[in-house]
Amino acid sequence: MRIVSLLPSATEIVYALDLEQQLLGVTDECDWPPAARQKRVVVRSKQPDGLEPREIDAWVREHAPAGGLYRLDDNAIAEIAPELVLTQDLCRVCAVPTGDVDAALERVGCPSSVVTLEPQRLDDVIDSVVDVADAAGVRERGVALALDLRRRLALVRAAVVERPPVPTLVLEWLDPPYTAGHWVPDVVTAAGGIALLGDPGGRSRVTTWKEVGTTIPEVVILAPCGLTPDRAWEGASLVPDRFISERTYAVDLARPGPRLVDCVEALAAVLHPGAGLPVRPDLVTARP
Repeated sequence: MRIVSLLPSATEIVYALDLEQQLLGVTDECDWPPAARQKRVVVRSKQPDGLEPREIDAWVREHAPAGGLYRLDDNAIAEIAPELVLTQDLCRVCAVPTGDVDAALERVGCPSSVVTLEPQRLDDVIDSVVDVADAAGVRERGVALALDLRRRLALVRAAVVERPPVPTLVLEWLDPPYTAGHWVPDVVTAAGGIALLGDPGGRSRVTTWKEVGTTIPEVVILAPCGLTPDRAWEGASLVPDRFISERTYAVDLARPGPRLVDCVEALAAVLHPGAGLPVRPDLVTARP
């Protein structure tokens, strides 16, 4: 089966299912695992280079309603002639919406099967692994992977269940500040925290530093959508000093794929350092 992935989290799922040989097209943001960078790029972001965080937010607000954030390469899609296309309709900022994909496939005359992933909660993220496996004809692999991910979550839960939950503030953008939504509050809860200002299953929303200041977090997580932890720290000067401490970390929580369970394990280790969980500085990055 010839597979094209139009979002980074779906690319991660494809690799986790050992289907990488069938993956023939990805986006310019698909960078994990590193081998994904060698795949043919069929969709690119239109975002101009060199924008500051506030400028990025303004650019997205202007262009997202018209669906103008990404550019599909019709010629590449026609040459690949995918049998399975993985996309999403959850967020126009994160990937090409399904309607645009359907239109592109019709333009190039490619009758592909399109699977739309729309995880709202952490459980949905794990379920989407099975959805991709089903569509690719390897359901057993998906079920096995989902069971293993849930087993690992149960181990974290057992390690922190007797410990007081840690008030944790996650910022999904820094200028302007955004609260945490969708699966992110579930990740915090699963790691033994309380997601301050979080809306489980809801959308991230713009807020103000005044509202953020009404919270009293013990741990602050910088998780600006689409940015690596290193780049998140580069923007830390935008965050008021009172939220930057030795218990402030940068974590990438934006991608609803299998690595979110890695993030739960890693986050639990910093929220509850005495729980005996392995520290993962590659995932949860302290201040440089």
